[in-house]
Amino acid sequence: MNGYVPGILAPDGDDLDAYFLGTDKPLTKVEGICIAIVHRRNDDDDKLIVVPEGIRYTDEEIMKQVAFQEHLYDSIVVR
Repeated sequence: MNGYVPGILAPDGDDLDAYFLGTDKPLTKVEGICIAIVHRRNDDDDKLIVVPEGIRYTDEEIMKQVAFQEHLYDSIVVR
């Protein structure tokens, strides 16, 4: 799931983006825990990785789940 944190501005001037992992259902509003950041070395639009409480992912699992978008960038997981 792709979303954003309203009211928190990213360097690009838009709301801070987030990937919400751990569900495959459409969501309009969620709460979760930020476990990492996908840092784009060739772009200024980093993404938070947010999950439901109690869910854990390795860096490799995170990158696999966000590859649909991040394959376009030089991205790494930062904890």
